[in-house]
Amino acid sequence: MSPVLVGRRAEFDALARAIASPPALIVVQGEAGIGKSRLVRELLAAAPGGAAVLMGQCQALHDPFPLGPVLDAFRQQRDRIGVRGLSPVVGNLAPLVPEIADRLPAPPPRPADQRDARHQIFRAATELIEHLSPAVLVLEDVHWADAVTFDFLTYLIAHQPADVTIVVTSRTDLGATPVGESFARAPEGRTRTARLVPLDVAQVGELSRHLLGVDVPDPVAAALHEVTGGVPFVVEEVLRTLLAQIPAADIPTHTEALAALSVSTALRDVVIQRLMTLDATAREVIEAAAVVGLTVDPGLTAELTEHDARHVAKALTSAHAAGLLHEQDGRSRFRHVLAQQIVYDATPLPTRQWWHARVARVLEERHDPILSARIAHHYRRAGLVKDFVRWAETAADEAVRHGNEAAAAEFLREATADMAELSIDDRVRIATKLGRAAVDGLAHAESAPILTRLLESEQLTPAARGELRFALGRLYRQQGFARDGYGEIERAVDELDDRPDLQARALAVLAAPETVVDVPLEAHLARCAQAVAAAQRAGSVDVELGVRIARASLLLEQGDPAAWGLIDAARRDPVVLTQPREHARAAINWAQGALHIGNVRRADELLAEGRSIAERSLSPRLLEVFELVGAMVDHAAGRWDGLAERAQDLASRAFGFGAASFEARYLHHLVQGSRGNAAEAVEGLTDLIRDCERVGAVWPLVPARAALARLRLTLGDPQGAFDEASAALEQLRRKGMWAWSADALVCHVEAASALGAVDDVRARITSVGDRVRDAQAPAVAVAVMTCEALIAHHDGDTSTAEERLSRARAAAHDAGLVAVAARSTERLGDWRCERGAADGPSLLTEALTAYGRLSARQDIARVTRTMRRHGVPVPYPWRGGRPTHGNDLSRREQEVVQRAAAGRTNRAIAAELYLSPRTVETHMSNALRKLGLTSRDELDAGALEASPND
Repeated sequence: MSPVLVGRRAEFDALARAIASPPALIVVQGEAGIGKSRLVRELLAAAPGGAAVLMGQCQALHDPFPLGPVLDAFRQQRDRIGVRGLSPVVGNLAPLVPEIADRLPAPPPRPADQRDARHQIFRAATELIEHLSPAVLVLEDVHWADAVTFDFLTYLIAHQPADVTIVVTSRTDLGATPVGESFARAPEGRTRTARLVPLDVAQVGELSRHLLGVDVPDPVAAALHEVTGGVPFVVEEVLRTLLAQIPAADIPTHTEALAALSVSTALRDVVIQRLMTLDATAREVIEAAAVVGLTVDPGLTAELTEHDARHVAKALTSAHAAGLLHEQDGRSRFRHVLAQQIVYDATPLPTRQWWHARVARVLEERHDPILSARIAHHYRRAGLVKDFVRWAETAADEAVRHGNEAAAAEFLREATADMAELSIDDRVRIATKLGRAAVDGLAHAESAPILTRLLESEQLTPAARGELRFALGRLYRQQGFARDGYGEIERAVDELDDRPDLQARALAVLAAPETVVDVPLEAHLARCAQAVAAAQRAGSVDVELGVRIARASLLLEQGDPAAWGLIDAARRDPVVLTQPREHARAAINWAQGALHIGNVRRADELLAEGRSIAERSLSPRLLEVFELVGAMVDHAAGRWDGLAERAQDLASRAFGFGAASFEARYLHHLVQGSRGNAAEAVEGLTDLIRDCERVGAVWPLVPARAALARLRLTLGDPQGAFDEASAALEQLRRKGMWAWSADALVCHVEAASALGAVDDVRARITSVGDRVRDAQAPAVAVAVMTCEALIAHHDGDTSTAEERLSRARAAAHDAGLVAVAARSTERLGDWRCERGAADGPSLLTEALTAYGRLSARQDIARVTRTMRRHGVPVPYPWRGGRPTHGNDLSRREQEVVQRAAAGRTNRAIAAELYLSPRTVETHMSNALRKLGLTSRDELDAGALEASPND
């Protein structure tokens, strides 16, 4: 290894500053052999003195047990752990890391809910890291990390101790990993990234000079670069091989030695040549070690090869001398994962399969459940399908027991890859488990076809078919296929007569009205009643809880006054309080329902309660939905500061829930329209409506149509607005959910008024008003009063019009509907200015101020036109028709333009800042507008200096 770090000075300097100033987050990325680990070792040498270094290595193997690499890091720190000062929660780690158990508090009772248990483990690990601080936690090869480790990273970053630095390495040649998602949620400015690229010719020459100790002419450096691709590890290995044949001083003159190496197989040729220098025993030992993994376990290797410990030690010593192995952390390891892979590939297939079967059987004899994933892996590589399936199922069961549904779904998906090899009982059992695990593990797309193929079999019992169909329906719903999911679950109901527990859960899903189009309210109410009866038959407290939550949601979506009594009682119910995950899910469902009917204040309350519970129960996917619903509630409540960027980011995410993706797109286009990007919003909403109709998703189909109607009205197309609003109202008529009709109703009347067709809509407004008279649904109540006011104003009944609109305005304020209240204020001010009332101008100014706080450019432009029409002075800063923020860039906009000025593309900027490319485009567009520039090509240092920090 070179004594000097070559070609990485800029990356090292930037990351060394970060590691010296904790808390910091460091990501080192690049292809295999590019020098990630070497750069990390150099950084650790620059860490503050006395800092504990916690090293964890992720493995290319599914693991049903949580936090393997983090727990490995704790094992190395036994002597630094002092039990004093540690809270009892840290005792949760004792069963997982027996080597340090005597240094930890006694383990507390394990919670029954696995997610609660996982949350306690995350808290324990975070506290122990803080206890060991100042500390640097290094997780190598996170591209192989399991979902639980990524979840822990997300948690740790949100609770990062002040004196801790987190360093991760990741390969870029194996596709994207969730590490970006974890780090994207870190506080601004904390993350530093180094993307390592191959060395250029000059750097290869410099590295060669340090390795050989002699000057290397440029032609030789160029030839070496051609052979190795500039990958440092390959350069080192090629030179090590040449040094075994030629003295260092002579290598620069032996260009034929380099020429003899194939460009595409340089490293393979080197490793195979070293392998061939070993005797037969040593080769056998190394072949067996390569089958087991990157790190050599001498005891296991001796057991596999049936050589005694002395012969294994001698073989490993020979492998060290040949340069195949090296020492790391007191253990023998292959010098690189590439070297291990080359030895593995060089072993003939029959021999490899024999070794895999041998490893699996040796591990089986240890009767340790923690080895189930490894045993399954080796049986699969051995080609022994039935044995693999047996152990994959065992590993999946262990994963579920530890709350790791994502790993369980992956084990089961692999186990069903060749269904023909399994008996029908095995197929049904494993596929049923897969259906359960995949819903929480988010393996929808891969799992649904497996369940579909099995359902085509006629050998299933009704109960088995019903359970599989219910699981398939839930998977479809998770993917966003509302109509298909509803249909499968509906078909499952009769098949589940002998399983009242599952039947009740299926009926509770069918009772939810906000998922699917064209199923009338009466059908949902009937399904809810059936669910209550099935839950009574089941006699399960958990099933009864799920049905109660669904019933409360159904009543809430209608605006039924009984809903809030049920919800408030459930929130105090001991059964709910002991199941935090179900409590959090119920809270977010109810928050969404409150938002759908316009009760923003109750939505806020439920959202805060549910988010707090979700954070404690640690469900990152649920927290992601809370983030989305929180943004929706902020939009309704008028908290728009930074909302455009949040909405843009949410719309570009790949949610695990298809319906969430639709909601995120709806919010993004809603905000686009409010901020003046009407044409883009129209195009986006049109696409969204088409997609919702394709899958049968009623929400956000109805509000998207209403939003599109509003935009068409703004763009001077009253007929288009009328048609869109009419389509939304027709869907609501078929659904019977008039509590959702607020925005569509108002646009319907406004468009009719513009078309001179008010008489055509009178009866509908009266009918809807009658239907929702007793409902507790603020949005539609405000809308009905607004529509009555508009019709009265059209008829010349000024007093009735203003009285109705004043009531609508007050009701909107009470419900927390800020934008709706501002629109009522604007309209009332306009009407009063028309008749010369003294408070007309002040009402218009009040509306303008509200729109200004929202940065609602379309509304600002409209109200300022109205003010000028009435001769009302337009105050600064809105005289130009919209507020101006001068050249003040946000911190994020500054980061984007600085990188753009340095020549980076939007995609490169997105990768560095852990943002989506679309979010970067938005920041860039906003920054160019604020700087008065028309193109990123105009960015220069002077322009950036004109933008002060905010």
